Amino acid sequence: MKTFMEKPENVERKWFVVDATNMPLGRLASQVADMLSGKNKPNYTPHVDTGDHVIVLNSDKVILTGKKLTQKMLRHHTGYAGGLKEMDYKTVMATKSDVAVLHAVKGMLPKNSLGRKMYNRLRVYKDANHKHEAQQPVAVALKGVRN
Repeated sequence: MKTFMEKPENVERKWFVVDATNMPLGRLASQVADMLSGKNKPNYTPHVDTGDHVIVLNSDKVILTGKKLTQKMLRHHTGYAGGLKEMDYKTVMATKSDVAVLHAVKGMLPKNSLGRKMYNRLRVYKDANHKHEAQQPVAVALKGVRN
C-alpha cells in the first residue's frame, strides 16, 4: 500500500466562518490554525498547503482566562535601538482585538513560506459583519465555548 501525497493543483479550498463569542483566545487560535493548515482534512500532507479560508467574527467577544488581561503583554520591535513596544492585553482587547487574534493564530502556524501562505487566508473582524458572502462560507462551531 502506498502513502497518499496530495498535489498542490488538486487542493480544494473551502470558506468557513467561525464565531469567536465566549471562546478562550488560545483554544480559538489552535482550532483556526488547524483549519488554515488543513490538519482537519483526511488528505493532509505536511509539505503541501491543503488548508481552507477562515473568517473569524466577533473578535471583541474573545475571552482571556486567569490574569492574562493584566499580565500578558503584546510585544513588537520597531527595528530601531530601544524600539521595543509593549501593550497589555487589557488595552489590546479594548482597542484592537482583531490584532490579538491574528497574533495568536500566527504564532501557531509554521514559521516558513507555507505558514505565510496559510496566514494570508485568515480574515478577522471585530463584529458579526463581513464582506465575503459571495464565497458562500459555511458556519463552523468550534469546541471550547464558555457560557
